Amino acid sequence: MKTEPSGFAVVLVTAASLDEANKITAALMESRKAACVNIVPRVVSWFWWQGKIDTADEAMLIIKTRASAVPGIIELVKKQHSYSVPEIIALPIIAGSADYLDWISREVEE
Repeated sequence: MKTEPSGFAVVLVTAASLDEANKITAALMESRKAACVNIVPRVVSWFWWQGKIDTADEAMLIIKTRASAVPGIIELVKKQHSYSVPEIIALPIIAGSADYLDWISREVEE
C-alpha cells in the first residue's frame, strides 16, 4: 500500500439523469481523463438553491484519476453538463493499493 501523497484523486459529479451521466462518462473516458468512472444511477440530493431548499433525483459519477487531470475534468464536465452550477468536487487519494494507483497512472494521460 502507498501511504504517502499519491498524486491521484477521486472526483464526484452529480448529473441530472443517467443519460447525462453516461454522456459525461463517455467524454471523460474517450479523452483519457479518467481511468475508471463508477455511475451510481440514483441518488437523492437535498440542497439550497436560489434561497430555498430543493431536491433532485440525480446520478452520481465517481471518477478515479490523476490529480493533474482534475482541471481538465472540471472544464470538460462544465461543457457537457446541463446545470449552470454542477457539483464537481475533487478529493485527494491519500493512500491506496500500489497496483491500483499504478494502473490509474498508466491509463490517464498527463
